[in-house]
Amino acid sequence: MKERRKAVKLTQEEFAERAGVALTVVRKIEQSKTNLNMEKVNMVLRMFGHELAPVKSKELDK
Repeated sequence: MKERRKAVKLTQEEFAERAGVALTVVRKIEQSKTNLNMEKVNMVLRMFGHELAPVKSKELDK
């Protein structure tokens, strides 16, 4: 995410504001922190046209 954010020349603060999330959310994602709120992550991912969704364990076994 950091590379894409920098490619569009946005600071973490600017990116967070445009995504509608707190600056700490952007920082945690860029630092690969765990235990993130999926809703907040999706707000950030939508900036790039993506979204996360839960996957059933049966689907992972395929």
